[in-house]
Amino acid sequence: MSGQGYPSLPTSLPFREEALRRIAQVVNGILGGKTNNVGTVTCTAGATSTVVTDNRIGPNSAMPLDPTTANAAAELGAGTVYWSSRGKGAATLTHANAGTADRIFRFPIVG
Repeated sequence: MSGQGYPSLPTSLPFREEALRRIAQVVNGILGGKTNNVGTVTCTAGATSTVVTDNRIGPNSAMPLDPTTANAAAELGAGTVYWSSRGKGAATLTHANAGTADRIFRFPIVG
């Protein structure tokens, strides 16, 4: 999955040591909290939903929202923002219809 920022592993036997080194780097990164599973979404101004596409999203993914702006925090506090659907590679974020263009959230994709 080199397209997601993950290092690819060599597949031929002469590169076993290099493969083990890369595996160790990834495991050490995971132990250090670097799991490369965070996305961002900006609510579409003047609309009631925003579609997020990411091949790491699945139908059972948990994606709690972390507001990064005051308007996003207000939206979350009002209870008007939630994931209304999730599928293979995409999710729909339902939110209030507002003209503000800075309702920005981070979210981890788990599962």
